[in-house]
Amino acid sequence: MDSIAVLDFGSQYSQLITRRIREAQVYSELFPYYAEQEEVAASSPKGFILSGGPASVYEPGAPRIPAWVLASGKPILGICYGMQALTHALGGQVAASSAREYGPAWVEALGRDPLFPESRLRVWMSHGDRIERLPPGFTALARSENSPIAAMVDSHRRWYGLQFHPEVAHTPRGAEILRAFAVEVCGARPEWRPDSMIHQSVARVREQVTRGRALAAVSGGVDSTV
Repeated sequence: MDSIAVLDFGSQYSQLITRRIREAQVYSELFPYYAEQEEVAASSPKGFILSGGPASVYEPGAPRIPAWVLASGKPILGICYGMQALTHALGGQVAASSAREYGPAWVEALGRDPLFPESRLRVWMSHGDRIERLPPGFTALARSENSPIAAMVDSHRRWYGLQFHPEVAHTPRGAEILRAFAVEVCGARPEWRPDSMIHQSVARVREQVTRGRALAAVSGGVDSTV
């Protein structure tokens, strides 16, 4: 089954990214950004999404993208901090913005791309840094009033960056953006269903618990239903 790996850089929205991909009927799994390559590779991801996070890339000890992700040759989508980390890792420039963007904003597409269903989109921003110089091979894909580079793309490598958050409800067409990345860019087949996860979990429990009974605790919150 095709899947998308989401690497968590500390965003409060990371679970939402995973949920949105699954709502597009593509399986998605969340990993900490420092997860071992073997652990992530076990799910055979068709692409990677790098979440946002509270850090600044120029701070000492800021989270970095694992080298094996960049060397994988697979599509990558960096969201907010994920975009900044991608820029920093590839030789672009990230700097503190003179005006922090937090809240609703409009972004204007600078070209046609599967990730942008319209030429002008209402989105949700939450960042204090911005891209000052693109990495080699990238072009600006969108801009906002305070971010001349609100989205970027390297079409050859199929690597994207979004300064806004497509996973939240405040970005009305964000689910379409994430689905386009998973299905159109990564080529993942939308075949996953919630009941398939239930069947897999039951089969795994039966392998581990050959006799007797098993007790499962479920809180009923978003993290239990993702």
